[in-house]
Amino acid sequence: MKSLKELYKIGRGPSSSHTMGPQLASTIFLERNPQAESFEVTLYGSLAATGKGHMTDTAIIDVLSKAAPVNIVWQPTVFLPYHPNGMKFVARYSDHTDEWTVYSVGGGAISEGKADGTLQTPDVYSMNTMTEIMAWCSRYGKGFWEYVAECEDPDIWDYLADAWHAMKRSVENGLDHESVLPGPLHLPRKATKYYVKACGYKQSLQSRGLVFAYALAVSEENACGGTIVTAPTCGSCGVLPGVLYHLEKAHQFSERRILHALATAGLIGNIVKQNASISGAEVGCQGEVGVACAMASAAACQLFGGAPKQIEYAAEMGLEHHLGMTCDPVCGLVQIPCIERNAFAACRALDSNLYAAFSDGEHRVSFDHVVSVMKQTGHDLPSLYKETAEGGLAKGYFSGS
Repeated sequence: MKSLKELYKIGRGPSSSHTMGPQLASTIFLERNPQAESFEVTLYGSLAATGKGHMTDTAIIDVLSKAAPVNIVWQPTVFLPYHPNGMKFVARYSDHTDEWTVYSVGGGAISEGKADGTLQTPDVYSMNTMTEIMAWCSRYGKGFWEYVAECEDPDIWDYLADAWHAMKRSVENGLDHESVLPGPLHLPRKATKYYVKACGYKQSLQSRGLVFAYALAVSEENACGGTIVTAPTCGSCGVLPGVLYHLEKAHQFSERRILHALATAGLIGNIVKQNASISGAEVGCQGEVGVACAMASAAACQLFGGAPKQIEYAAEMGLEHHLGMTCDPVCGLVQIPCIERNAFAACRALDSNLYAAFSDGEHRVSFDHVVSVMKQTGHDLPSLYKETAEGGLAKGYFSGS
């Protein structure tokens, strides 16, 4: 598995796969062709189907237009074999052209679709499954975050601190803004209202209201193109910060403990990224919000003193109960149902932690098995339910139902 630095990426929304990935690919292609006379970029499959709502074309043009004119070609019905988010870059010169096909595979990462591609980075984790890592924890009497410390460079804690500070800023920025989200839906931001109302409730209800507000704040910042942290994606960026921000405020957990929880959450996301997918275009929203819920469930369980078995159980429930969740964004925007899903998943993460805490950690279905099932379920889903904005809620919205 790769470093957590490749999972937690600080960048601008609204979509890690539709904006951050194409922007990175454009930067690499421009470095390869700084003297090109013109560029043509063909977007395939999901990138083309929802690219305008996700500002994919803007992300590409902002980079390439610094050197030469850019033409975007949209091919929403053409799916390249490796991944639904395919792109073909062409640099034109007077006497030749340079072509490059690349894929945005989720979480802001890109791939050439081959094992020996130039985009490959070294693996830093020798174990790729929860079963292996739990056995290591049992053997040495250590926790998940300590396995992260064992494998990563020492500067991982500085990196996670930067990511955590960016997460907190996204919560606070989101709470500080009241406006309408960009796009044709004219959807008003809700985080501030939820926060104000939650503060007026008694403690038993206030907790949930605040978690709603914090998760909404980050998701709305993402929808406006603000700076967020992929956790594991832009579309699911509100879940983990919403939970951790609330727990830090309500229970005065130290930053050191928060960073340890962030490391454990990242390990959970990494396992799914390695063995299945975190791309909504490939496996649906279960790979985004479902994985984010699993990450937040594990982080919360660790903060409250859960043993590795209980943490694994919390993560398993967080993902299991999102199996089959489709990715069906209305108008191709990361707004409906994405924003509310972040808020609900944040609270479901706290429920998963509580359920696991009441248990001894023993259960029948392992996290690794759920990851495998999620991957198969995602592949079985028709493409219209995977970020193409052609089915589910997106279709129902336009039909008036």
